[in-house]
Amino acid sequence: MGERSGTGTAYELSGPEGAPVVVLIHGLGINRLVWQWHVPELSERYRVLNYDFLGHGESAAPSEPLSIALLSAQLRDLMDELGIVSAAIAGFSLGGMINRRFALDHPARVRALAVLNSPHEREPEAQKLVEERAARTAEGGPAATFDNDIKRWFTPGFRETRPDIIALVREWIMANDPEIVSQARRVLAKGVIELIRPDPPITAPTLVITCENETGSTRQMAHAIASEISGARTVIVPELQHMGLIERPELFTEPMLRFLDDVMQ
Repeated sequence: MGERSGTGTAYELSGPEGAPVVVLIHGLGINRLVWQWHVPELSERYRVLNYDFLGHGESAAPSEPLSIALLSAQLRDLMDELGIVSAAIAGFSLGGMINRRFALDHPARVRALAVLNSPHEREPEAQKLVEERAARTAEGGPAATFDNDIKRWFTPGFRETRPDIIALVREWIMANDPEIVSQARRVLAKGVIELIRPDPPITAPTLVITCENETGSTRQMAHAIASEISGARTVIVPELQHMGLIERPELFTEPMLRFLDDVMQ
């Protein structure tokens, strides 16, 4: 069990006190436990803040409809309460949109960014597909798209050999309020528009990672994100799909640590 902030955000702090802070932001429909395979190694030399964003996991529901700006403000409030002046911020999927929004809103508070499997500008047909998927979630709840989502998220071999992990992810998703998930889907679908070619641009040192067979946050998107941030680095993880950070966590933790050790020490 973690702690709870004064505004209802569930969080955990681990790692040496006084060490540079790394914040971890999960993706849509899941919760902070997605980082359980990464925190032990990260927290050996960093102070790690891992939290549930609004309406997910153990955090309080939002008082207004979800937006990237609202989710950015949640992180600001949590850092303020914990006395964290600045941090490296790693975000997965929708979390990689939240940390980019935070970097635009509060550039002085961001020491580095890691953007993992996060979407960016889409072709018109792809944009239409994502918006239709968000609409289906609104009509039928998370269960309406879960089976198709799992096929997009995990490789066939992993789905066959690790039914326990698939069941765990299902449990995380089905535990959420369907209306909140629907709102988050809409943010994921339409929120990228405010992150494309920002002016002024993001200036924090940035690492962008995605997977070779990722369909929602493609290699082209990863390179596009990096191209809009001076000096950004890109890593393409072979073979895996959207939830590569669960299938092969070391393929994410290791490049993140190399990057953080380079820019944070």
